[in-house]
Amino acid sequence: MNAALAKFAFNPSRLAPLLGDYAQLTKARITTLIVLTAWCGYFFGARKAGLPTISWALFHTLFGIALVSSGTAALNEVMEHDVDRKMRRTALRPIPAGRMSLLHATIVGSFLTTGGSIYLALVTNWLTGLLTFLTAAVYLLAYTPLKTMSPVCTFVGAIPGAMPCLLGWSAARARLDWDGIVLFLILFLWQFPHFFAIAWLYREDYAKGNIQMLPVVEPDGHSTSNRILLYSMALVPVSIVPAAIGMTGPIYATVAAILGLTFVYFAAKLKTVDLPVTNGQSKARARQLFRYSIFYLPLLFGLMMADAIWR
Repeated sequence: MNAALAKFAFNPSRLAPLLGDYAQLTKARITTLIVLTAWCGYFFGARKAGLPTISWALFHTLFGIALVSSGTAALNEVMEHDVDRKMRRTALRPIPAGRMSLLHATIVGSFLTTGGSIYLALVTNWLTGLLTFLTAAVYLLAYTPLKTMSPVCTFVGAIPGAMPCLLGWSAARARLDWDGIVLFLILFLWQFPHFFAIAWLYREDYAKGNIQMLPVVEPDGHSTSNRILLYSMALVPVSIVPAAIGMTGPIYATVAAILGLTFVYFAAKLKTVDLPVTNGQSKARARQLFRYSIFYLPLLFGLMMADAIWR
């Protein structure tokens, strides 16, 4: 009897590994970025509505979005556990590594996704709760299965990927406005060079998992580099629109233009390498672009918020 009960006793030594598994299952780093972009949307939505930008309403909004993002990530790993097992970069995740059962992960993901959506509907407004749930649904029911079917998955996935800004905005305003849509478009365009660079770097791994990203389907790299350059160039004028519509001022516009043109520079550098995506030099330039994309987004949104405060 004592031996049987011992299996259910709390063991502090197992807590840290379990928390680490939950962090991997819910993709904690991606969730953090989602929360930060949602914060930007809430900030400008609250200013538009004449509400405090720092409040309990902000906490509830970011907490609810974090719950749904975490749950969606968990359900995504449930759906892709066989694919994850084939790829080196994902083989050690909790499910493919056998540290967590499918049932456990499904229960956690479902609870977080549905619970977070209901929470947002109750503490913010029904529009935000509904939009958040639909965002999770598109990610899981459209983007996730498309990843093994067609390169169009990147475009489809960029839609839920850009939603955090709009979710934050709708939480503050209980409606959608053009200002929030501008934030959505900035995040939407940014994702293409960012994720194409990732796919360029992990092309061989994605091929093992049958992930149909563009560099896997067309390994010569021409189509991928063309799209990276095109979306990077489109990002420059769109990133300046907040200044044009009065959300920010000329300081932001100037720095945003510089940041955007630097993005184009790294995209152009990759474009000038007329080599397959498997070549070492092309991977080095794709890595430069990827690292800059990580630097670019939080800096741009942070500058946008700071400039609005200074005005």
